[in-house]
Amino acid sequence: MPEHLKKIETDKDPEFSAMVLYYYHKAAQVMEKELLKEMDQYSHFKPEEKQARVSAILNLIGSTCTSLEVSFPVIKSDGTYEIITGYRAHHIRNRLPLKGGIRYAMDVDASEVKALASIMTFKCACVNLPYGGSKGGVRIDPTKYTVKELQTITRRYTMELLKKNMIGPAIDVPAPDVNTGPREMSWIVDQYTKTFGHKDINAAAIVTGKPVHVGGINGRHSATGRGVWKAGDLFLQDKEWMDLLGWKVGWKDKTVIVQGFGNVGSFAAQFVQEAGAKIIGIQEAGFALTNNDGIDIDDLIKFKNEKKTIKGYSKAKETTENLLTAQCDILMPCATQKVITNENAKDIKAKLILEGANGPTTPAGEKILLDKGVLIVPDLYCNAGGVTVSYFEYLKNINHVAYGKMTAKTTSQLVFEVINSINESLKQTEGCTIPEIVPNMGLRRIRDCTTEAEIVDSALQTVMESSVIGIKAIAHQFQLCNDLRTAAYIWAIFKIFRTLESSGISQQ
Repeated sequence: MPEHLKKIETDKDPEFSAMVLYYYHKAAQVMEKELLKEMDQYSHFKPEEKQARVSAILNLIGSTCTSLEVSFPVIKSDGTYEIITGYRAHHIRNRLPLKGGIRYAMDVDASEVKALASIMTFKCACVNLPYGGSKGGVRIDPTKYTVKELQTITRRYTMELLKKNMIGPAIDVPAPDVNTGPREMSWIVDQYTKTFGHKDINAAAIVTGKPVHVGGINGRHSATGRGVWKAGDLFLQDKEWMDLLGWKVGWKDKTVIVQGFGNVGSFAAQFVQEAGAKIIGIQEAGFALTNNDGIDIDDLIKFKNEKKTIKGYSKAKETTENLLTAQCDILMPCATQKVITNENAKDIKAKLILEGANGPTTPAGEKILLDKGVLIVPDLYCNAGGVTVSYFEYLKNINHVAYGKMTAKTTSQLVFEVINSINESLKQTEGCTIPEIVPNMGLRRIRDCTTEAEIVDSALQTVMESSVIGIKAIAHQFQLCNDLRTAAYIWAIFKIFRTLESSGISQQ
């Protein structure tokens, strides 16, 4: 562990970049002996040469290969001039293209985008996506600009990145993040298509998170929230892990508190409610809603869409209490970084935490929770649903065909005809008294999975299911007990390390 990171384990308010590095080095320390064993393939290496090779690659993984800061002037609607600053960071190019969002916020700086780029590398590797990690942002408060000004800023920022060869369908593919969305992604696509990408057949793949009519994908909007639910479900349906918590398998009768009711939190709450859990609290900035009998999430979402806020919702009690420490079974922090610290971790009652946000738990807070036996499903796996469906959108763009367009009808018809054929054969069998066969729920789900959104949802769940197998296996292999974050990092680092090592990155 580097000297400057040792204090992070007890720091009340560490920098997010330091947190990511701390988690990385913690995992690297645990797995280093296994990595050294892989160097036995080089029979001519001396022990010190094997150690040097492993250390070199681990140091590379722990660093950012490219960081760009750009500044450009903008003339505002009132005639004043303003210098806008933007950033883009590439972590390591173990896979191309790189993947990472663009955020508009006043706390965007070089340190933050580097940290977010690195966690994107680990997140993509964790869920087996062939991407490296990147991140970018513009340091502005978007509420202080008109739509026209925001479009100008977005297009200028895009041009600065394009001129430096920092983004492109085969280089780095941005996506929406804090205070950006499909609108900003449309502007980027348009700017690229009119300039550097006017001859690029894959121009639409310059970004993901676009509107469907611009090449986006159905199912992207709810993907991160669905991923949070699915990540929790894969542990709640596992008897071994539920025995660790002393719980029965499944969501039924579990009480849930959601911190943050934006896109991720609202969809996660909706899917969790559909699974049978009871949402008893919603925490927002400055106030919260509680109802021990359960909050109707569908009704609350409808209210929020109409009122643009959840404040004033009459079917739950408003409170200023910090619900992070309220009594519940499952806590879902889905808003921002560092909300669980060493100051409040000891008071948290939840036994399962699903991290819908990036970095909601500090290392000091996590240590307290792990010692208490709390199970934390970490951010780099738990909220990977968004980047997973972004990958599907990218594939849709470079393949130039929508999901299901070529195969959905055939698959659905195949299931129907197989059942029909069996029934016809039974009718023709003399003396057969077997009643007509009907497809069960699972087969009907396959038969009816014909729209792009349904296909994407099914594929997302497949990715989450295959990834968690590796994380659980690593937790057992290294005897990590309930430390799933270290397990997820090790699972990701193994793949990144092998990619870099086999490509000869560290060769002279």
